[in-house]
Amino acid sequence: MGELSLSFACLPYDRLQPLLSGEVRVEGANLVPMISRWPLEIFSRMLTHNAFDVAEMSITHAFVLTAAQTANFVVLPIFPSRAFRHGFIFINRKAGIHGPKDLEGKTIGIQGHQATAAVWIRGILRNDHDVVFDDVNWLEGGVNQRGVKGGSAAMLRPNRPISVRRIRDDQMLSEMLATGEIDALINPEIPDSLKTSADVGRLFPGYHALERDYYQRTGVFPIMHVLVMKRELHEQHRWLASSIFRACQAAKALALKQAHYSGALAYMLPWLYESLEELDEVFGDDPWPYGLQSNRQTLETYAQILLDEGFLSKPARIEDFFVAVEE
Repeated sequence: MGELSLSFACLPYDRLQPLLSGEVRVEGANLVPMISRWPLEIFSRMLTHNAFDVAEMSITHAFVLTAAQTANFVVLPIFPSRAFRHGFIFINRKAGIHGPKDLEGKTIGIQGHQATAAVWIRGILRNDHDVVFDDVNWLEGGVNQRGVKGGSAAMLRPNRPISVRRIRDDQMLSEMLATGEIDALINPEIPDSLKTSADVGRLFPGYHALERDYYQRTGVFPIMHVLVMKRELHEQHRWLASSIFRACQAAKALALKQAHYSGALAYMLPWLYESLEELDEVFGDDPWPYGLQSNRQTLETYAQILLDEGFLSKPARIEDFFVAVEE
């Protein structure tokens, strides 16, 4: 039997680059990379057309659809996208927002209520700062462009009442933040108006220190995306999940080694080595772990946030969301 040929849709991350270049191979399979710069485009095509054999997916959709038994995919414990999010809460300086509690009752822009970054941010603000979002008016739409890449295919709603509406097609949330039409913006994409308007700022200007403290207090490094695989592909080739997992582990290790090479800068970051020293100090040998055991605290924290938000209807074991792999 020859190797499987697998379409593989993802963003061009450094930790996946050795896979995309063929420097690291998936045993028993040949990957055909399908690179996008827009996560929602990948999510939407996978959700609506089951378009890829292996693809990046929002962890919100992975959890919610798996719990509802409506997912057309199985979830692998591979996490290509993670990010701390304290620095992604933007405010209009004239809206009277001086601290997290001042967000209560405000009009807040958001690309999508189900966006994983937004869910994490609401959870962190609720758990660490006692912010209550019951009276917030949410406006959904494009941030720096009109409309949302991937359309509404990725839309999810919680099982409790919220006040949410779409902005007009000719509007952008970045501009609306600058003009004061919205009081704040919660979003993984930095609004252009942060650079162009003196009225736009961050809720937490010193977000780096807050994020580092958050990790050291909680052990949580927020996961944004997972890798998923077509369900029928998994059922036909049970060995494949472990093979992909091992290849992703090897690619990540190689990418980290390349980043640490000090003979020449691998990235356009003049102080890269200072960041790498902090990375080693805070996270140790594996700053971007895959697998369930190394991520249990983060995964259980997010599952609880989804439950609190109303995206999950009942508690679930983390093992119930993922297929087993040989780590």
